[in-house]
Parts: sequence; structure tokens; C-alpha cells
Amino acid sequence: MRYFLLSLACLLISSSVKAQTTIFSNVAYVDVEQGRMISKATVVVEGNTITQVTRRKVNAPEGATVIDGTGKYLIPGLVDSHIHMFQSGGLYARPDVISLPDVQPYPKEIQEVRDRAGDYFKRYLALGVTTVMDVGGPMANFDIRDEFAGSPLAPVYYTTGPLISSYQPQAFDIADPPIDLIETPEAARAMVQQQVPRNPDFIKIWYIVRRGQDPKDYLPVVEATMEEAAKHGIPVAVHATGLEEAKLAVKAGAKFLVHSVDDAIDQEFIDLLLENEVVLCPTLIVGRKYAVTFAQAYEEITRSDFLWANPFVLGTVFDVPIALSEEQKEGYGGYGTGQLAEGGPVEQEEAQHAENLRRLVAAGVKIATGTDAGNIGTQHASSMHEEMQKMAEAGLTPMQILQASTYYPAFVVSEQATWGSIAEGKQANLVLLNADPTVGVEALQEIEFVMRKGTLIDPDTLLPDTPEMLAQRQLNAYNAGNLEAFLEPYADTVKIFDVPGAEPSMVGKETMRERYGQLFERAPDLHCELVDRMVIDDTVIDQESISIPGRQLGKAIAIYRVAHGKIVEVYFYRPNPLE
Repeated sequence: MRYFLLSLACLLISSSVKAQTTIFSNVAYVDVEQGRMISKATVVVEGNTITQVTRRKVNAPEGATVIDGTGKYLIPGLVDSHIHMFQSGGLYARPDVISLPDVQPYPKEIQEVRDRAGDYFKRYLALGVTTVMDVGGPMANFDIRDEFAGSPLAPVYYTTGPLISSYQPQAFDIADPPIDLIETPEAARAMVQQQVPRNPDFIKIWYIVRRGQDPKDYLPVVEATMEEAAKHGIPVAVHATGLEEAKLAVKAGAKFLVHSVDDAIDQEFIDLLLENEVVLCPTLIVGRKYAVTFAQAYEEITRSDFLWANPFVLGTVFDVPIALSEEQKEGYGGYGTGQLAEGGPVEQEEAQHAENLRRLVAAGVKIATGTDAGNIGTQHASSMHEEMQKMAEAGLTPMQILQASTYYPAFVVSEQATWGSIAEGKQANLVLLNADPTVGVEALQEIEFVMRKGTLIDPDTLLPDTPEMLAQRQLNAYNAGNLEAFLEPYADTVKIFDVPGAEPSMVGKETMRERYGQLFERAPDLHCELVDRMVIDDTVIDQESISIPGRQLGKAIAIYRVAHGKIVEVYFYRPNPLE
């Protein structure tokens, strides 16, 4: 346990009583406004505000917490500028895409997502994300903001209500819809007025142009939305993935484009973004995530997802073999496989998005990193690292990615003078790293501490591994055939017993590596369905059904015993062992 935990506990207790002073001494910090690293600096935080940024020595006042930053790097807190808290990231998140009411009724999905809001928020903080922007959902979004507004264990949450849309999927024709069909300028103004009492941080338009429609057909509604929002000083964010509608949205007054356009951009579009000071969020990974899920291309699921996504939500991604009908498997699976084919739609879209992004950055357009988390396969929190990696692959430098992930999102809500960089007078949303983030984005995973509005947090304390989480993580990796992720929850000295039998059949993680490596190679489509689960203190008892496509292999009981944060013993009863 780190030496700082006692001081941290005192800080958390005292922060509600008086302004706490925290000093980062002899630290290198990233000046994202100027795009440079400043070495051997001192950064002083009082309460929730950065009060000094200097290269001079500062005398610590009595009671201050002093953190030696030698060999460490301080950055502004990360921002995910495009999430949806009404969506889980699991298989059942979008009933307008795939409806599985017999497996997971949508009202149950909505309730589970709402119940997990605090868990998602802790996961964001643990990965250094101190601010998130929810770009549309039900009016219940405002209740989430109100509930967590004062919590030091949640990122700062910007949000809006239902999307003003040219199209409403039938699945969202519900009591508190995330998307509302708005067909007239009058209805658009009324929708803005309905949200105004809840103080939305922006208004969102879903500018969907369906086959046979002209983008100009919906322009009067877009313009009416912009005009009404402007009366109340509220910026407008727009989903517009076609070049023509994106241009029309910017001309009408949009300040935030929440996706890349799918077409090749031109100079007129670039000039429009610059002249109107529009921020664009490219959301590079979300399309591939859908295809990976439906194609069961589980080898593409990242280490970050296995470690940091909510394991129970991630587990639903592996439900495809058991939740879908044969007709759905053929249709959705074929779609996913076709999308992921070499030279196929996903690769073409990614190449175009990368080229567009390079041109925008070169021209000086402000880019905001955003994942579209909550969509099927795009997990809350853990997807942030993959999005930044995809930006790096598109050709952005680590500094450009840092600016997009910290500073430029503040321009969306015109709060760049308040937060987003390390400067005197700004909110103290900070991340202390053990590696240089200007060398590569991988360094952003090397987190020592996170500070959210002056409250210092050890990320290791946010998400302690429960026995059930460990059991679920290894089950997820088993279904993915990912050997390293499968072994991660186990102790090095783990013992595996086959019941009946007094002696272990396997001892140690390396023996497991050899045996399960052979199993995954021999049966790459192996799937373990969790039929039932019981948790008693440090023991998890799972009833499992094991299959490969078209064949049931048998059932099993697995008993996992956990100690010191790892699975130390497993007892299997398998009438038809696979080995």
C-alpha cells in the first residue's frame, strides 16, 4: 500500500470542511495550450483551484500535502467528449439495432444502466478521465447530473436531454425517449424550451438523412433549434455524418460536430469549421466495435476492455452465440464479417476518417477526443485508450492527442478559461503519470494519482476487485479465447482441482498457460454460458454450460476461491471434461 493512503484518507475527510492545499513539486507538466513540456515545476492547488504554476520553490503551508513529482508528469484531466449514459456498451444497449426482448427486456436494460452510473463514473476516474460529455439521452440524464454533481468519485458530467431528430427508431417510442422525432420548427423550439429549465450544457440535433431525402428538407428544423438555443445562450451539438448536412449545420450555427463525416472533406468544410470556431469529435472506433461484436471477432477486444470495462456488461458481448436466433446469427454475423473483411466497409471508413482527421488537424481545426461509449461494443471508460490509440494511428502526435483529450473539449461549452489546462485560476482536474505522455499515448495508462476538482484520488482504491468481478473477468477472456486476459485474475500459485479428487490437476499459472493455451488453440469457438451464480464471501460458485457452434459439450460447476485480490483455488465438477 502506498505511503500516501493515510494522507489521502485525511484529505477526503477534511476537504468538505476547509480548503486543502496540495503541492506537486519538481514535476514535469504538459502545457497543452502552448504544446510544450515544462520541467522541474511546482503546481499548487488550493481547494479546487490551481493557484500557482511556477518554476520557483514554494514553501508548503502547515497541513499541506506535498507530492514529490521527480520523474513524474502532470497533465490536465482527460475528457471523453462523446458518451451516452443511457447505453451500457453491451449487446442489449441499442434495441433499434438489435432487439432481444426475450433475453433482456429493454426496461430492464434501462434500469441496469441507471443503476451502474456510479460504477461507470469510477471507471472513468480510474483511467484519468475527469470530465465526460454526454451528447444526448433521456431527460433522466439531468437526474444523473444532479445526483453526482458534488461527488468526488465521479467525473464532471456535462449533458443534454433528448436528441432533436429527423427520425425516431420505433424502439425509442417510450415514456422518456433518448431521441424525439421533431418535424416542425415550432416543435423544435418547444423541445429546446422543455429542456431549458434543466440547464442543459448543449442541445443536440440528430441530423439523419435517409435514402431519398434531401439534407435541406430538415434545415428549417435545424435552424429553428439553433435560434431558440441561442436565445438561452446554449450551444448546439450536431450528429451529421454526411458532408452536405454537416456544412448546413455549421452554417446554421452548430458549435460542436460529434462525429467525423464519412465523405472526403473539402476546403469549404475546413474553412467553415475555422471561421465558425467549431470543434469536431471524430469518434474513430465505434463503427468497428459493432462489427466486432456481431462477427464475434473477439480477438480484437483490447486489454483495456478486459481490465477496466465493467466485466458484467462486457460479458454480454459474448452472448451472441446464445442470445441470437439462428436467423439473427446468420444475418448479424454475416453483416459483421462483411464489415470487417480486408478492404471492406470498416477499413474504408477508417481510412477516410483518418485522412479527414489529418487534414483538419493540419489546418488548425480544434479536435475533441470522444468514444461514443455506450454503443454496442464500445465500453464506458476503457474505450478511451483505444480511441486515443486510433488517433495516433491516424498520424496525430502525442501532443495533438493530449490537446484533443484535455483542452479543446472546454471550447465546446466556452469554458476554456475555466478548465482544460494547467494554469493559475483553473479547475484542479489533473492526472499524475509515471511515464512521459509526449512520447506515446501508452503513457496515459501509467497513472499514479488522479485529481478531480482538488480531491486527490488513488485510482487503485476506486475499483477493488470483488470475487465476482474476478470470476467474470476470467469468464469473459475464456469466451474470447484470450489466454493472457484469462490468466490475469489468477494467482501465480493457483491450484485447480477436479472433483472428486484430493490432489490438484493443475498447479500454478504457468501450467494453466500451457493447458488452456492448447485448449483455446484446439477449440477457438469454445463458449461458456453462465447459467447461474452464487457468491458467498470470498467464494463464487458458477453453473456453466459449455458448447461450440452446433454442439453442446456439457455442463459444469466451477467454484472459485479468492484471496488477496486473485483467484487462488478452483474446484471443477465436469461430467464431460474437455481435456
